[in-house]
Amino acid sequence: MGEVALRGFGWRHAGRKAWAVRGVDLRIAHGERVLLLGPSGAGKSTLLAALAGLLPEDSGEAEGTVEIDGLDPRKARERVGIVFQDPETQLVMSRSGDDVAFGLENRGVPAGEIWPRVDEALHRVGFGYGRDRPTGALSGGEQQRLALAGTLALRPGLLLLDEPTANLDPAGAALIRGAVTRALGDDTTLIIVEHRVAEALTLVDRVVVLEPGGGVRADGPPGAVFAAHGDRLADEGVWVPGHPVAPRQARTGPGETLVRATAVTLRDRLGPATLTARAGEALAVTGPNGAGKSTLALLLGGLLKPTSGTIEAAPGGSPHRWRAADLTARIGSVFQDPEHQFVTHRVADELALGPRRLGRPEAEVGRTVDDLLDRLRLAKLAGANPHTLSGGEARRLSVATALATAPRLLVLDEPTFGQDRRTWIELIDLLARLRDDGHGIVAVTHDEDFVAALADSVHRLARAA
Repeated sequence: MGEVALRGFGWRHAGRKAWAVRGVDLRIAHGERVLLLGPSGAGKSTLLAALAGLLPEDSGEAEGTVEIDGLDPRKARERVGIVFQDPETQLVMSRSGDDVAFGLENRGVPAGEIWPRVDEALHRVGFGYGRDRPTGALSGGEQQRLALAGTLALRPGLLLLDEPTANLDPAGAALIRGAVTRALGDDTTLIIVEHRVAEALTLVDRVVVLEPGGGVRADGPPGAVFAAHGDRLADEGVWVPGHPVAPRQARTGPGETLVRATAVTLRDRLGPATLTARAGEALAVTGPNGAGKSTLALLLGGLLKPTSGTIEAAPGGSPHRWRAADLTARIGSVFQDPEHQFVTHRVADELALGPRRLGRPEAEVGRTVDDLLDRLRLAKLAGANPHTLSGGEARRLSVATALATAPRLLVLDEPTFGQDRRTWIELIDLLARLRDDGHGIVAVTHDEDFVAALADSVHRLARAA
């Protein structure tokens, strides 16, 4: 089982003029392994959601047909397993083992089989804790491994993976690819959306490229697709192997200190960390999943109070003690999960929120919004609900909201997550210009290409003992 058939399929989110995906004719046979490519916003995640039967009829407009083994996807859900871009949306229990067992219990798996299958799935994905680990204590990458374990434990005939290694360090990403390889039976069909194209090619035997706005651009063996379409695909944003990106070196050296952390800790989430972020410098914070990188970003951004140690920011004081308006004007934060910082129902309103809270004139607010919509390729989405954006679009909006108040220091958690090659380059260029204009950049990242292209210095965190 696991045969997929789409005939003229399209989907438009409620309230949107443009179709998220349209005119897709595609057939995938039992046991095929397919890499689904396309620029950010081409509809890859929407297509996976359709195959999983997760597009409610009242949330948009559909056309064409989608079938799994001849069935409507909503009637074939037990045959399909999916791992989303944001693993937190799949975690429903407070203990890790219970979370993996949840799906098995819902499907009526005999009690004696559940825990052996839970333990097997946790082992396959390299989950470093036992069943009792609280899900709330997991890093984003660890959550992603747990979500995959819960899906693999169900032994689906069709496995859908939406950026399964996006929040993982390189070692963790390799573990996930190995887990997927071991989990795939001869009859298991795989469809994967993955920006790490070179690494994903070890899992697949076919590449399908979606055309933004309608249909399939290319379909065939990886070598043939990239030989015939590689240059054009790279220009349009697909991460085609063999197309390197030139580094953006700083024009001048670093300036004054913007924030300094000294032996800062937060309970069991972060061991002692000491670092300095300066104006005119891009600092990359790297390290394995669970080392506390996202926690450090929240501390530097003044959004958490440290358990011990000190954080001092120019022109003085601890950021967590500042008034909200002062913090917004001086430090911009971009969270690992973009949706966590969206509070309005329109993209343009999201960008206007920060400047308005600072009391800036409405004409200035309008100019700021228009400029950011243009620079971050969001102009066509100005009236869209932020929660209907693709992963790449949501990430660009989260960066834009941080830029809207023109802070001297930007603290970004996985800023390049979900970007295609074109928007990735544009984001790097934007951050490089900000750095060269005197802003400080602190970026938590697993993206080695990002570090090579932009970072002036690197601070590596070790996993807390």
